[in-house]
Amino acid sequence: MQKTEMTTLSTVLEKLRVNKMDNEFRWTPEGFHANKGKNYLPEELKITKTYRFEGDSDPSDSSILYIIEANDGLIGYSLDSYGVYSDHGDEEGYDNFIRKIPVEGREEQAELSL
Repeated sequence: MQKTEMTTLSTVLEKLRVNKMDNEFRWTPEGFHANKGKNYLPEELKITKTYRFEGDSDPSDSSILYIIEANDGLIGYSLDSYGVYSDHGDEEGYDNFIRKIPVEGREEQAELSL
């Protein structure tokens, strides 16, 4: 039997930093911004991997990390809470934006649907 090890959020973020892929995509009304002087629209991005983290005893520890690649080659991430703690204030905001970004291998990640 193969032993599987749980990955922590800090481990994934550290691996992104080491590989120089730690650009944080932050949502603004103009699109995702990664402090590189450009805003990205959903059609300029793709989600290449998702990680879902659940706290052992506290539901407020529930988060999802999206690994995102822009059409210009920039790779980074967006971090969000999920469940009852995911509240961005308006339906036209972050939640709606992230749903519009295509996901590579969606069939394999169906259980992570938003």
